Amino acid sequence: VQLQASGGGLVQAGGSLRLSCTASGFTLGSSAIGWYRQAPGKEREWVSYITSTDSAVLSDSVKGRFTISRDNARNTMYLQMNNLKPEDTAVYYCAADQSLHSIVILSPESWGQGTQVTVSS
Repeated sequence: VQLQASGGGLVQAGGSLRLSCTASGFTLGSSAIGWYRQAPGKEREWVSYITSTDSAVLSDSVKGRFTISRDNARNTMYLQMNNLKPEDTAVYYCAADQSLHSIVILSPESWGQGTQVTVSS
C-alpha cells in the first residue's frame, strides 16, 4: 500500500499548480482520500478531502481556489490549485484510508511522501 505524490514546485502568487497522488496496492475509488499541508512552524492541517461516499470538502482557506478530484481509471487523486497565495506555501501530503468515512476523522492509514509548494510574492 503506497501513495506517490508529485507536482509541487515554485510559482508566483496568482499562479497555478496541480498536485497528483497515485496509489498502488489498493483502490482509491472506494477509499476516503484527501490532502493535508504543513507550513514551517505550523501544525499540519487538512486542505481538502473526498469521503468514501464521494462528497468533496474544501477548507475555508482554499475554497474557490482549489479543486480536489480523482481518476479511478488511473488510481490517482489530484489537487488543482489556482490563484495561489504566499500563505499556501507548505509541504503537501496526500492521504487515503480504506476504512474511514473521511481522512479527517482519524489519522488515515496511508500517506504520501510530501511535495513542496512554494509561492513567491
